[in-house]
Amino acid sequence: MGRDREALGRDGGLMTGTARRTVLLAQEQHTLEVTAEGPDDGPPLVMLASSQRDPGDFDDSAGLLAAAGFRVLRPWPRGMGASNGTLDGLSLYTLAADAVFALQHLSSGQPAIWLGHAFGHFVARVADLAHPAWVRGVVVAAAAARTFPAHVPSTLATASDTSQPDALRLAALREGFFAPGNDPGPWLHGWHPAVRAAYKAAGAVPDKNLWWPVAHAPILDLQAAQDPWRPPETRGELRDALGDLVTVRVIDNASHALLVEQPRAVAEAVLDWVDSAAI
Repeated sequence: MGRDREALGRDGGLMTGTARRTVLLAQEQHTLEVTAEGPDDGPPLVMLASSQRDPGDFDDSAGLLAAAGFRVLRPWPRGMGASNGTLDGLSLYTLAADAVFALQHLSSGQPAIWLGHAFGHFVARVADLAHPAWVRGVVVAAAAARTFPAHVPSTLATASDTSQPDALRLAALREGFFAPGNDPGPWLHGWHPAVRAAYKAAGAVPDKNLWWPVAHAPILDLQAAQDPWRPPETRGELRDALGDLVTVRVIDNASHALLVEQPRAVAEAVLDWVDSAAI
C-alpha cells in the first residue's frame, strides 16, 4: 500500500477517505453499531477502543488510514452508541465475535488488520486466538505492560469518573494518559462509566495467560514514549515472548492516549509496518 502514502498529506491537514457512515447491523438479539469508511473493496482494518472509551477517539487516525486505502471499521462496544445486547457474561470472546460479525457484513471478506488501543488490544489478540482466519495482523497500540507502577490505575479511576471535578480529572489525565504539553481536555468527554464493571469482567475472560503468549499473525507493538502504563524497561517484553512475529515501534510525544495525541504518527507507523513486513 505504499503508493497510497501520499493520502496522509504533509501540510498538517488531515485528509479523509471515502465518506464516513454509521451502519446498524442486526444480530440475533441485539444491534451492533459500526462506523465505516474507506473504499468498500479496500483491505479491512478493525479499530477497537480502550477501556470505557468509544471509537470516536479514532476519528483522525481512521480518516487517515481510510484515505490510504483501508476499509476502516469501528464496532461500537455493547452499551455504547446504538450497540446493545446483554452485558451479562460479557467476555473478550464476545467482543471479538461482534467485530468479526462486522467484518463479515461490511468488508470484502478478506482477513483484517486489527488495531486495539489499550484494552482494545485484548480484543484484537483474542480475535487472533479464536478467529485466526479473520486476522491478517495485529496492531497493539499503547498496551499496558504486564507489570506497571501500582499507582497508575488510580488515574483511570479518577479520569473516567464524571462525578469528579474537572480539575481532578484533568490532573489524572495528565498523569496517566497525556504527554507533557498535550491537551487532555477532549478526554473529559467520551467515557462510558456505566459499563465499567461489565468490561472489567470481560477483560478477564479468557485468562490473559491463555492468549498473551500466543500469536498466529504478525504484531506491531506500537508504544508511546511517555506512557506510564508501559515503562521503558518493558519495551521488549512482547517480542521476548513471541519473537520475530513482533515489531516494536515507539512514538514520541505521546502517552496512553496515543491515538488522539499522535494520529498521524500512528497512521504512518501502521503503513510502514504493512509495507516493510509485507503484511
